[in-house]
Amino acid sequence: MSRDDDDWSRLMRLAMAGDGAAYDRCLRGMAVRLRGGVRRAIMRAGLAASDAEDVVQEILLAVHLKRHTWDAARPIGPWLAAIARHKTIDAIRRRGGRAGVPLDDVVDTLPAPSEEPAIRETELVRALERLPAGERAAVTAIAVDGASFSDAARKLGTSEGALRVALHRGLARLGRTAHERT
Repeated sequence: MSRDDDDWSRLMRLAMAGDGAAYDRCLRGMAVRLRGGVRRAIMRAGLAASDAEDVVQEILLAVHLKRHTWDAARPIGPWLAAIARHKTIDAIRRRGGRAGVPLDDVVDTLPAPSEEPAIRETELVRALERLPAGERAAVTAIAVDGASFSDAARKLGTSEGALRVALHRGLARLGRTAHERT
């Protein structure tokens, strides 16, 4: 867990307990870290760098409105990264830019996820075994092995588009399975 993640998690816990100054420090720190990654993503999508501040504000607004969904027992970085990614992609789509934003453009500005695994390896293996073969191969290649889409598509003998569809379906199925178990 990064120092920022530790600090933001601590500040958000204080903020949720009513400390307005802690909340202000938390949001200001997040904004500073978000600006660079959002700016790169916006510009890569063919939009003006000036749009980045609007997107950062949308992210901070989402953090404010959805702060009750953050699990205070977990690091805040992965939660923030998900919000940032979705808001950035939404903004690019609304403004007519290319919607394919590399995750690294946003995530590299945020703290690394916790070292603690969210799922045990045996649970992951069982969940993967329940997926259809194509979805299992896509999830394993991309999400587990960390292969690029082009390498995984070549290895699996499919197109990148078909691989993305299989990955999305597999991850959605895994998410539904995990949600049903909780």
